[in-house]
Amino acid sequence: MQNKLRIIGGEWRSRQISFYDAPGLRPTPARVRETLFNWLQYDIPGSRCLDLYAGSGALGFEAASRGAKSVVQVESNPDACRALKENAVKLAATQIKIVQSDVFRYLAGDAEPFDIVFLDPPFGMDLTIQTCQWLEDKGWLNPNAKIYVETESKLKFLDDLPKNWQLLKSKTAGDVGYHLLENFS
Repeated sequence: MQNKLRIIGGEWRSRQISFYDAPGLRPTPARVRETLFNWLQYDIPGSRCLDLYAGSGALGFEAASRGAKSVVQVESNPDACRALKENAVKLAATQIKIVQSDVFRYLAGDAEPFDIVFLDPPFGMDLTIQTCQWLEDKGWLNPNAKIYVETESKLKFLDDLPKNWQLLKSKTAGDVGYHLLENFS
């Protein structure tokens, strides 16, 4: 079954994208995306973005719509990847690259540092801290990179982040906690 969501800003504002209804896939709600992209409004244009656990692709497509130079979306579910590719074709989104891979397999490869990372792992699987540590330890972040982390609102992970990461903004919306961090290295 296909679900739809609307891009809320930029070149593709109001355009709909479809996503595969996979178990555990929960697109970032529109009001959370709006807040996030208000936070990042001066960082997105010309940036290199990495969208880990891409799922619906909402964050990566929104970043591309708002002027990101390139976006790499990493998703392991083949049906979700197929939908991401269909959306990229529909929008003529040549700046988006879709990689079908497990996130840790991808991060174990040759690092290409990014300016902004969107990290929205499946809830209840304890992937947040390890993914953050791999981003830091394996060289995936440019200096002063911004890292967006979306988790269950009750998850306490901030004390376990790399020591050179600083929390910039943090909010909750229902069961979702969302946080913007910066890598000071």
